[in-house]
Amino acid sequence: MTATTGYKVVAVDINDAQLEKGRKAIENSLKKMAAKQVEKKSMDVATADKWFAETQSRITPSGDLKSLSSCDLIIEAIVEDLAIKKKFFVELGSLVNPNAILASNTSSFPITQLGEASGRASQFVGLHFFNPVQVMKLAEVIRTAATNEGTFDTTFRFAKSIGKEPVVCSDTPGFIVNRLLVPFLAQGLLMLDRGDATVQDVDIAMKFGAGMPMGPFTLADYVGLDTCLSILKGWVARHPEEPAFVIPKCLEAKVAAGKLGRKSGEGFWKWEGDKPVSVAL
Repeated sequence: MTATTGYKVVAVDINDAQLEKGRKAIENSLKKMAAKQVEKKSMDVATADKWFAETQSRITPSGDLKSLSSCDLIIEAIVEDLAIKKKFFVELGSLVNPNAILASNTSSFPITQLGEASGRASQFVGLHFFNPVQVMKLAEVIRTAATNEGTFDTTFRFAKSIGKEPVVCSDTPGFIVNRLLVPFLAQGLLMLDRGDATVQDVDIAMKFGAGMPMGPFTLADYVGLDTCLSILKGWVARHPEEPAFVIPKCLEAKVAAGKLGRKSGEGFWKWEGDKPVSVAL
């Protein structure tokens, strides 16, 4: 999204295979976007081809963190592991230019702790996007007690400039969306733990009774059961007194069995690509 709105982007992954995978994913996404513009008659083929080439030219893949040294805004989106993220920001904080803004796309970890690890807490924010990023318009901008006004304002304006609808939240567990969504998912899964209802019936009930696009089991599968479990474990560890933060036994069992949802082909549902086809036993 950033490159499509005119910004120059450096995309870094120190794993060569993941870097190439990401490059191909971006290329395919841009091709689909260009084809859609032609289909909608917003562009002719020649204009779409030019748009694709110009957008792609603004993206520089790199396997070296030092290539971020001249960037004005660096958005981290690595694995959801607090220790790994802290280590990353310790290193990053010493590499990039002193005026750069650092942001994390984490969906659940404390922004304050990551900012402290970077050594530049006043220039640190949370900037949480939602998948698929090219479709979902929301961006959560999380400011900590240490975030200075210039950092916050620049980040908020950046989010708007790339076509997002930014909302503001303090550094609270899960921010806005996940703070409401993850306990909802957990409550659905707890119904299975207690034998109150089946996977299929809970999902059907919430889809047709509450008007939700998908039920809690389908959504948990889509997000990734390992991701859901990681979020809940982190919240329970940091806030054991909060009754909304509960870990369903069926969730732990699925993750232990390597059944992670859509990404692995099976979770509470069996998946064919992005489509749940039958309830997993």
